[in-house]
Amino acid sequence: MPTYSVSCDQAEMDFEVIHGFISNSYWAQGMPKALLRKALANSLCFAVLDSEAKQVAFGRLITDKATFAYLADVFVLESHRGLGLSKLMMAAIMEHPELQGLRRIMLATRDAHGLYTQFGFNAVDTPETLMQIRLENPYL
Repeated sequence: MPTYSVSCDQAEMDFEVIHGFISNSYWAQGMPKALLRKALANSLCFAVLDSEAKQVAFGRLITDKATFAYLADVFVLESHRGLGLSKLMMAAIMEHPELQGLRRIMLATRDAHGLYTQFGFNAVDTPETLMQIRLENPYL
């Protein structure tokens, strides 16, 4: 089995892999490259790299690094699923020194509840307190 590492160095990340996956995801279908570049530049990003330094997974946190973070855009390329890479990346995220002591870390997921509960995430106690502004077609 190849060895994998986790990096927060955006210079080691493959933007085309990231954009290719995210712009075809259910949560960000059609996201323009320029908008994703801006999002990544303003986020703490994590990449899982294989032994040849090719990117195989990604996630990012939108955070003030003091009180709050929102985990977004998490994926593992299909050809690398089932190897524990999402757990490897989540462990690196949860152990990152700039994310310690945050009052709250949030995320939204359609299908990965089992992964996130292993790292302490649970359903919001009072969802009625949360509000949002959501554009139906933000990239048009």
